[in-house]
Amino acid sequence: MNLYIKNMVCPRCIRAVEQIFQGIGANAAYVKLGEVILHEDLTIKQIEDLRSQLKQLGFELLDDNHKQQIDQIKSVIINRIHYQGDKKFNLSAVLAEALHRDYSVLSKLFSETEGITIEQYIILQRIEKVKELLIYNEMNLNEISYELNYSSVAHLSAQFKKITGLTPTQFRKNGIHLRKFLNEV
Repeated sequence: MNLYIKNMVCPRCIRAVEQIFQGIGANAAYVKLGEVILHEDLTIKQIEDLRSQLKQLGFELLDDNHKQQIDQIKSVIINRIHYQGDKKFNLSAVLAEALHRDYSVLSKLFSETEGITIEQYIILQRIEKVKELLIYNEMNLNEISYELNYSSVAHLSAQFKKITGLTPTQFRKNGIHLRKFLNEV
């Protein structure tokens, strides 16, 4: 049995969901961003407890197939940009392989549901990663630009200003209160 959970965006989310499943007495075979694979079906009581405990932590059990696919798309993108590194990759191939659907179908579903394109969502996630790296203050703009596969510092800066209204330097001075949670992007 596969279950899909909305708003899982980091390794701590995985650990929190694993603890919830242990708490309701369910044996999860595998937990990854946005998905839990179970050895056996849950009882009605376990599902009710699961929904309640997930909600308390800001997660949501997804029943709708379209919502599941949207959440899977977001999880693949977040994982790719924030945890695997945003080196050159073929977006359409990565998503088609991960979701076993044609990219054009996924793109249309995402745009209709979210009101933005997958490409725009990726830009927003990349900007959040830039914010994170700016706050850490361990890399200069050249290094950040290279790390996130921007063609130049000028391109990164222009895109950053377009999205945030600030230059990267202005953002670095203003600090952490301007970041968003990954699931709110």
